[in-house]
Amino acid sequence: MTVPAAPPVSQAAAAPEVAGPPVCCANCGAPITGRYCSACGQRVEDSVHSLRFFLGEALEDLTHADSRLWRTLTALFMRPGDLTCEFLSGRRARYLPPVRLYLVLSVAFFLLASLAPSVGVVVISMDDSGKSVRVQSSTLDQAIAGLSKPSETDQQRAERVCKSLNIEAPLRVLLGPQRLAATCRRVVLDSGRSLTEAIVHNVPRAMFLFLPLIALVMKLLYLRPRRYYVEHLLFLLHNHSFVFLLFGLLGVLRFLPIDGARAVLFLAAMLYTIGYLYRAMRRVYGESRLSTALKYVLLSLTYAVSAVLMFGLTFVYSALTLVPGP
Repeated sequence: MTVPAAPPVSQAAAAPEVAGPPVCCANCGAPITGRYCSACGQRVEDSVHSLRFFLGEALEDLTHADSRLWRTLTALFMRPGDLTCEFLSGRRARYLPPVRLYLVLSVAFFLLASLAPSVGVVVISMDDSGKSVRVQSSTLDQAIAGLSKPSETDQQRAERVCKSLNIEAPLRVLLGPQRLAATCRRVVLDSGRSLTEAIVHNVPRAMFLFLPLIALVMKLLYLRPRRYYVEHLLFLLHNHSFVFLLFGLLGVLRFLPIDGARAVLFLAAMLYTIGYLYRAMRRVYGESRLSTALKYVLLSLTYAVSAVLMFGLTFVYSALTLVPGP
């Protein structure tokens, strides 16, 4: 009995299946098996995109995909202390990192501040008899313009004003009278514009020194239970980010024709900030109302004194850096 021969097998069918080369990430070169690279996180996309693709990406970013921005801003604005608690609990992927959030909001805030007309000052003047004193709030350029006399050039005004400049030791000894006089002349001649720019430029730098010092005060306030120093710094980063966000939005209102409502909105923002910071302390540190209120008052007083000192030093430093030293 003969067995029928099997049909011939083609060489292509008999050869084992060979897998193609793995797809590699265009960013880091690592093999990828899904939609995202497991090494660097970049999404797998075509090298060339259509206009429809870009429009879809923009719509996706503004609505639901990568909604960390909107989720972070909502929590920051509406839920005091929630971002800090979420971060300390390890639930961090849904929100923007605290340092990045602080930097973005602070840059936006000080950018709006740079568009302000001038630095606000308080002018204290006395009449010729020396009996009447007038205190007036003004901007720096308006205050300098008010020093002018009829038929007086800008250079003459600068020389006259700066000649009467009186700064006592030790600052005058350390910096020298010539440099102080040169700084004064420049501020008077440009109506304080260069000084305003220098202050807006230096205040964010000063804040990087200011926040760690306030975090040390908070560590002293909350000795028990023991907490890491970074926890207090994180709390301050989130709360300052909230302040930048709220008052940055108020700064935008400066460009809108709502003069009558600005004072009311500013007062409402101040009251909301006071309540917000108190609730944030209770939420993060979990102490009683009385204990939180006492520490809130003590921290506020320390913060106010330190802030006045910081802004004063920043003002002086900004003025003195307008003219290079010898």
